[in-house]
Amino acid sequence: MTLELTGLYASLLAILGAYLGAMVSVMRAKTGVAILHGDNMELAERIRRYGNFIESVPLVLILMSAVELGGASANWLHAIGGILLISRLIHPFGINHKNPATPARIIGSLGTRIATLIAVVFLFWNAFG
Repeated sequence: MTLELTGLYASLLAILGAYLGAMVSVMRAKTGVAILHGDNMELAERIRRYGNFIESVPLVLILMSAVELGGASANWLHAIGGILLISRLIHPFGINHKNPATPARIIGSLGTRIATLIAVVFLFWNAFG
């Protein structure tokens, strides 16, 4: 069995991750700050946008791979991947050091947790149900 749908979403998310990482690099080049954020809040926000992505996405993709290998229908996989992708597209717009609880950040974070939960529920159901 191949991981076609997981691969599709992983590819789309990789493009987003590469973009977020590039935005950090551009700001580092612009500011000359090589380590941490040098008290530049715009750089700090870009670092957190990328960092939050890297902290969240790999686990969900691993779970999604297990779900696909477990024989889940395309509907399950699109639910996980679609919610994750939309959430991670929205989330960076909510990172703002002046307002830590923006709607975009809340929606993006909540959506990521929902995608994780859907995968976990499927895996538990598949194993024990």
